[in-house]
Amino acid sequence: MDCEGCERRVNKSVEGMKGVTQVEVDPKQSKLTVVGYVDPDKVLERVRYQTGKKVEFWPYVPYDVVPHPYAPGAYDKKAPAGYVRNVVQDPEAGQLARATSFEVKYTTAFSDENPNACIIM
Repeated sequence: MDCEGCERRVNKSVEGMKGVTQVEVDPKQSKLTVVGYVDPDKVLERVRYQTGKKVEFWPYVPYDVVPHPYAPGAYDKKAPAGYVRNVVQDPEAGQLARATSFEVKYTTAFSDENPNACIIM
């Protein structure tokens, strides 16, 4: 969102929807937060139709929600402070970012950073 006009247009596009109780627009992060009982896909489509802009779900979640926040695919330099990519729902994310503790145990067994790593000679 570049100007107050864009912000106002995005706000008005979802403000009148049935089930919406609160609308918050953050132009600095280009983020729209909608609170209420409304289908997220309908909100996305409505904003896309009313504004004519590219619209997508917010791709970031707090870093403590993701099992491995600094794995490739999760860590993003563009993310706001304290946020990483939502690799749990993102099918394009790296496998290590979505790995379970069982898988991590076996992938780090031969790691150079692991002092208890198995050494085979």
